Amino acid sequence: MDFISDLHLAPELPRTVAAWRAYLVRTHADAVVILGDLFEVWVGDDAATLPFEAACVSALADASRRRPVYVMRGNRDFLLGAAFFAATAATDLPDPVVLHAPGCGDSPVLLSHGDAWCLADEPYQRFRAQVRTPAWQAAFLSRPLPERLALAAQMRAASREHQHGHGPSAYADVDTATALAWLGAVKARTLIHGHTHRPGTEALADGTVRHVLSDWDADGPGAARGEVLRWSAGGFRRLLPEQA
Repeated sequence: MDFISDLHLAPELPRTVAAWRAYLVRTHADAVVILGDLFEVWVGDDAATLPFEAACVSALADASRRRPVYVMRGNRDFLLGAAFFAATAATDLPDPVVLHAPGCGDSPVLLSHGDAWCLADEPYQRFRAQVRTPAWQAAFLSRPLPERLALAAQMRAASREHQHGHGPSAYADVDTATALAWLGAVKARTLIHGHTHRPGTEALADGTVRHVLSDWDADGPGAARGEVLRWSAGGFRRLLPEQA
């Protein structure tokens, strides 16, 4: 079973998109779990009428015919809806969710995108609480598609400006006490999440561990980023997409 997240697919990132599509075709995993931010932005399921989004939906539907695909919403694509999941045949994962995978160990694994637990980023948490309400989403989705796309472009520009000004600290980390509380509540020893763009494995407390997934970016000026976290009977290991 493979875990990936934070691909931030967008038309202006063609090499990242190509790496994702090649991975979906090549992977030997018996299931693929995408823990949020598959897209850089998703303004509603009618976006799938646009050429880029339609191609991504088609690639995911093709992958779903070969193996189960699971998709969790992230902070960028929280408006993924029923029509998207019907078109792709992917399974809609709540956030958080507990995974039991026979053959991969006896202890359950807790999965989350991670943004809801980054409590130190108080402005974001206020924004998140607002946009996750049914009233806000209904009002936003009632706007014409071109208007939603324009608003999303403005928010993306503001987000990029914030990241440029703060560097790695632009992404707050998951609150450890909150993560441990959730692990204890569901009797899991392992947490897997994305969102923070700080890939790595860390021991928490009392034998618990978290695996933070990598973001993907093959279009930036530096070395390409992107990892797959594979879970099998032998445990967890990190692979490059082309090795999966």
